[in-house]
Amino acid sequence: MRDELFIRGDVPMTKSEVRAVSISKLELEPDSVLYDIGAGTGSVSIEASRYLTEGWVYAIEKKAEAIDLIKANRERFGVSRLEIVEGAAPEALTALNPPTHVFIGGTSGTMDKVLSLVLKKNPGVRIVINAIALESLAEILSWLKRHSVTAEIVQVSISRGREAGDYHLMMGQNPVYVVSFGGEGRNGLD
Repeated sequence: MRDELFIRGDVPMTKSEVRAVSISKLELEPDSVLYDIGAGTGSVSIEASRYLTEGWVYAIEKKAEAIDLIKANRERFGVSRLEIVEGAAPEALTALNPPTHVFIGGTSGTMDKVLSLVLKKNPGVRIVINAIALESLAEILSWLKRHSVTAEIVQVSISRGREAGDYHLMMGQNPVYVVSFGGEGRNGLD
Protein backbone atom coordinates (compact mmCIF):
# COMPACT_ATOMS: atom_id res chain seq x y z
CA MET A 1 0.00 0.00 0.00
CA ARG A 2 1.35 3.41 -0.92
CA ASP A 3 2.43 5.59 2.02
CA GLU A 4 0.52 8.62 0.78
CA LEU A 5 -2.77 6.75 1.23
CA PHE A 6 -2.35 6.84 5.01
CA ILE A 7 -3.24 9.73 7.29
CA ARG A 8 0.10 10.50 8.95
CA GLY A 9 0.41 13.49 11.26
CA ASP A 10 3.72 13.62 13.17
CA VAL A 11 3.67 9.95 14.16
CA PRO A 12 6.37 7.64 12.77
CA MET A 13 5.21 5.20 10.11
CA THR A 14 6.74 2.02 8.72
CA LYS A 15 7.31 2.90 5.06
CA SER A 16 5.76 0.81 2.28
CA GLU A 17 8.92 -1.01 1.17
CA VAL A 18 9.84 -1.92 4.76
CA ARG A 19 6.23 -2.95 5.42
CA ALA A 20 6.38 -5.26 2.41
CA VAL A 21 9.49 -7.03 3.73
CA SER A 22 8.23 -7.11 7.35
CA ILE A 23 4.80 -8.48 6.45
CA SER A 24 6.42 -11.07 4.20
CA LYS A 25 8.68 -12.14 7.09
CA LEU A 26 5.62 -12.50 9.37
CA GLU A 27 4.35 -15.37 7.18
CA LEU A 28 0.72 -14.62 8.04
CA GLU A 29 -2.12 -17.11 7.53
CA PRO A 30 -5.81 -16.20 7.02
CA ASP A 31 -6.58 -17.06 10.68
CA SER A 32 -3.51 -15.43 12.28
CA VAL A 33 -3.74 -13.36 15.46
CA LEU A 34 -1.28 -10.49 15.08
CA TYR A 35 -0.02 -8.08 17.74
CA ASP A 36 1.34 -4.84 16.21
CA ILE A 37 3.28 -3.41 19.15
CA GLY A 38 4.07 0.29 18.86
CA ALA A 39 1.56 0.56 16.02
CA GLY A 40 2.16 4.27 15.23
CA THR A 41 -0.15 5.21 12.34
CA GLY A 42 -1.42 1.63 12.04
CA SER A 43 0.14 1.08 8.60
CA VAL A 44 1.40 -2.43 9.43
CA SER A 45 -1.87 -3.35 11.19
CA ILE A 46 -3.99 -2.16 8.30
CA GLU A 47 -1.92 -3.73 5.53
CA ALA A 48 -1.55 -7.01 7.45
CA SER A 49 -5.30 -7.15 8.13
CA ARG A 50 -5.88 -7.55 4.37
CA TYR A 51 -4.39 -11.05 4.68
CA LEU A 52 -6.51 -12.03 7.67
CA THR A 53 -9.88 -13.16 6.39
CA GLU A 54 -10.54 -15.10 9.62
CA GLY A 55 -7.88 -13.70 11.94
CA TRP A 56 -7.47 -10.58 14.02
CA VAL A 57 -5.04 -7.69 14.49
CA TYR A 58 -4.42 -5.94 17.79
CA ALA A 59 -2.77 -2.53 17.27
CA ILE A 60 -1.09 -1.70 20.58
CA GLU A 61 -0.17 1.96 21.02
CA LYS A 62 0.32 4.27 24.02
CA LYS A 63 0.45 7.73 22.37
CA ALA A 64 -2.88 9.60 22.06
CA GLU A 65 -2.03 11.20 18.69
CA ALA A 66 -1.11 7.80 17.25
CA ILE A 67 -4.34 6.24 18.59
CA ASP A 68 -6.32 8.92 16.76
CA LEU A 69 -4.39 8.24 13.54
CA ILE A 70 -4.95 4.48 13.78
CA LYS A 71 -8.67 5.09 14.25
CA ALA A 72 -8.75 7.46 11.26
CA ASN A 73 -6.79 5.04 9.07
CA ARG A 74 -8.92 2.08 10.17
CA GLU A 75 -12.01 4.04 9.09
CA ARG A 76 -10.38 5.27 5.86
CA PHE A 77 -9.57 1.70 4.75
CA GLY A 78 -12.73 0.09 6.14
CA VAL A 79 -10.79 -2.43 8.23
CA SER A 80 -13.02 -4.58 10.43
CA ARG A 81 -10.57 -7.12 11.88
CA LEU A 82 -8.52 -4.56 13.83
CA GLU A 83 -8.83 -3.75 17.52
CA ILE A 84 -6.95 -0.75 18.88
CA VAL A 85 -5.46 -1.40 22.31
CA GLU A 86 -4.56 1.79 24.16
CA GLY A 87 -1.64 1.36 26.52
CA ALA A 88 2.01 0.42 26.84
CA ALA A 89 3.42 -3.03 26.25
CA PRO A 90 3.80 -5.41 27.96
CA GLU A 91 0.96 -4.47 30.34
CA ALA A 92 -1.49 -3.79 27.49
CA LEU A 93 -0.93 -7.32 26.13
CA THR A 94 -1.90 -9.34 29.19
CA ALA A 95 -5.68 -9.58 28.55
CA LEU A 96 -5.39 -10.19 24.79
CA ASN A 97 -5.86 -13.55 23.07
CA PRO A 98 -2.53 -15.33 22.51
CA PRO A 99 -0.78 -14.19 19.31
CA THR A 100 0.31 -16.42 16.47
CA HIS A 101 2.36 -13.51 15.09
CA VAL A 102 3.94 -10.38 16.59
CA PHE A 103 5.31 -7.31 14.84
CA ILE A 104 7.34 -4.97 17.03
CA GLY A 105 7.86 -1.44 15.78
CA GLY A 106 8.73 -0.02 19.20
CA THR A 107 8.66 -0.94 22.87
CA SER A 108 10.11 2.18 24.57
CA GLY A 109 12.77 0.15 26.35
CA THR A 110 10.66 -2.85 27.38
CA MET A 111 11.81 -5.28 24.65
CA ASP A 112 12.89 -8.01 27.09
CA LYS A 113 9.58 -7.92 28.99
CA VAL A 114 7.51 -7.81 25.79
CA LEU A 115 9.32 -10.77 24.25
CA SER A 116 9.07 -12.75 27.49
CA LEU A 117 5.31 -12.18 27.68
CA VAL A 118 4.48 -13.02 24.06
CA LEU A 119 6.61 -16.17 24.21
CA LYS A 120 4.89 -17.16 27.45
CA LYS A 121 1.50 -16.69 25.75
CA ASN A 122 2.63 -18.73 22.73
CA PRO A 123 6.08 -20.37 22.63
CA GLY A 124 5.62 -21.00 18.88
CA VAL A 125 4.81 -17.38 17.97
CA ARG A 126 6.38 -15.83 14.85
CA ILE A 127 8.09 -12.53 15.71
CA VAL A 128 9.31 -9.75 13.43
CA ILE A 129 11.07 -6.71 14.88
CA ASN A 130 12.02 -3.51 13.06
CA ALA A 131 14.94 -1.48 14.42
CA ILE A 132 16.53 1.70 13.14
CA ALA A 133 18.93 2.61 15.95
CA LEU A 134 22.07 0.53 16.42
CA GLU A 135 21.39 0.49 20.15
CA SER A 136 18.02 -1.16 19.52
CA LEU A 137 19.64 -3.74 17.26
CA ALA A 138 22.29 -4.40 19.93
CA GLU A 139 19.54 -4.93 22.52
CA ILE A 140 17.78 -7.40 20.21
CA LEU A 141 21.01 -9.27 19.43
CA SER A 142 21.81 -9.49 23.15
CA TRP A 143 18.34 -10.90 23.87
CA LEU A 144 18.68 -13.46 21.07
CA LYS A 145 22.05 -14.59 22.38
CA ARG A 146 20.87 -14.83 26.02
CA HIS A 147 17.92 -16.98 24.94
CA SER A 148 19.83 -19.07 22.36
CA VAL A 149 17.45 -17.98 19.60
CA THR A 150 18.54 -18.07 15.98
CA ALA A 151 17.08 -15.24 13.92
CA GLU A 152 17.26 -13.96 10.38
CA ILE A 153 18.43 -10.36 10.14
CA VAL A 154 17.90 -8.34 6.98
CA GLN A 155 18.87 -4.72 6.48
CA VAL A 156 16.49 -2.85 4.20
CA SER A 157 17.95 0.26 2.59
CA ILE A 158 15.58 2.27 0.44
CA SER A 159 16.25 5.28 -1.73
CA ARG A 160 13.42 7.30 -3.23
CA GLY A 161 13.70 9.42 -6.34
CA ARG A 162 12.92 13.11 -6.33
CA GLU A 163 13.01 15.61 -9.13
CA ALA A 164 15.65 18.32 -9.15
CA GLY A 165 14.99 20.41 -12.24
CA ASP A 166 15.48 18.16 -15.27
CA TYR A 167 17.18 15.48 -13.16
CA HIS A 168 16.14 12.79 -10.73
CA LEU A 169 18.11 12.28 -7.53
CA MET A 170 17.90 9.31 -5.22
CA MET A 171 17.42 10.30 -1.57
CA GLY A 172 18.38 7.66 0.96
CA GLN A 173 15.99 6.73 3.77
CA ASN A 174 17.12 5.42 7.15
CA PRO A 175 18.19 1.78 6.82
CA VAL A 176 15.95 -0.56 8.83
CA TYR A 177 16.96 -3.88 10.40
CA VAL A 178 14.24 -6.51 10.09
CA VAL A 179 14.78 -9.31 12.60
CA SER A 180 12.57 -12.40 12.33
CA PHE A 181 12.38 -15.65 14.26
CA GLY A 182 10.05 -18.29 15.66
CA GLY A 183 6.88 -19.67 14.23
CA GLU A 184 7.89 -23.31 14.32
CA GLY A 185 4.73 -24.31 16.21
CA ARG A 186 2.39 -21.80 14.64
CA ASN A 187 -0.12 -21.56 17.44
CA GLY A 188 1.99 -23.05 20.22
CA LEU A 189 -1.09 -24.92 21.40
CA ASP A 190 -0.81 -27.91 19.04
